[in-house]
Amino acid sequence: MRQAAFDHVWMLSATRDALTSQDLRAGFAFEGERYPLVNPRRGIFKPQGMTHLLSIRTVYPRFGAKVWYDDQRNVHEKVYGGDQFVEYAFMGDNPDAADNRWLREAWEQRIPILYFIGESPGRFIATRAYIGGWDSKGLKALVGFGDALRAETERMSDSEPARRYALRAVKQRLHQATFRQAVITAYEGRCALSGLPEPMLLDAAHIIADRDEDMGQPVVPNGLPMSKLHHAAFDAHLLGIDPDFRLHVSDRLLGQHDGPMLEALKQLDKRMIRLPRRTTDQPSRDRLAARFDVFLASR
Repeated sequence: MRQAAFDHVWMLSATRDALTSQDLRAGFAFEGERYPLVNPRRGIFKPQGMTHLLSIRTVYPRFGAKVWYDDQRNVHEKVYGGDQFVEYAFMGDNPDAADNRWLREAWEQRIPILYFIGESPGRFIATRAYIGGWDSKGLKALVGFGDALRAETERMSDSEPARRYALRAVKQRLHQATFRQAVITAYEGRCALSGLPEPMLLDAAHIIADRDEDMGQPVVPNGLPMSKLHHAAFDAHLLGIDPDFRLHVSDRLLGQHDGPMLEALKQLDKRMIRLPRRTTDQPSRDRLAARFDVFLASR
């Protein structure tokens, strides 16, 4: 039954960038019956018929009328602040309550579980995890990660380097997913270059790479939603965007004549990109200027 749940989650995760609340409620099939993956009202879940804990969940809260990604850097504080394990709070203040006993039993029996981490309201990344500690006085458990999105249920490594590597992989994936969703949301699900309205075909392109400590932060003004073709052209400096939000196509592309896809790229030359509604979400002119200098040097 646990393997059926894992297999279903890995199958969904292979075809989409995040799971939705509806995906989690719809659950998985096992021996002709359907079982949910989570309890929508609680973060700790064991379906009827399963001996041990199946999943835990961290929800990304929606802050009233505020735009959720304004506070995105604070919400995942526990994950980003962890070294080897992530703290997970008990339900209530009774360590012997059923939910908290399930955490303890999963720790004692070394049970592999699913951890659904909210990356934005109603959207989750799924990863394989385990309970690495249980603190009745502190009213918390410690969560360790296996390799993200792997279906195998072999015994997880207890080595410190393995734990750190696994948590680092989850942090990176969460960072990428949250940044992507924030950028695409700001632009209402459309490519900033072509207007393509299908979010599943869009990437969040960094204007300045995240390895740049001064300007590479994962914030909306450092991102642009682009189709995968446009993103590849942008990263190869075949497309540039100046600080006035105007597109420029490289001479290398302009000089070629080979089919409608190339012509569609060439037609972007001197057009203005689509901008988000909020001025605070618009691309940073300083970042665009720095990136455009690289484009000009590459022509």
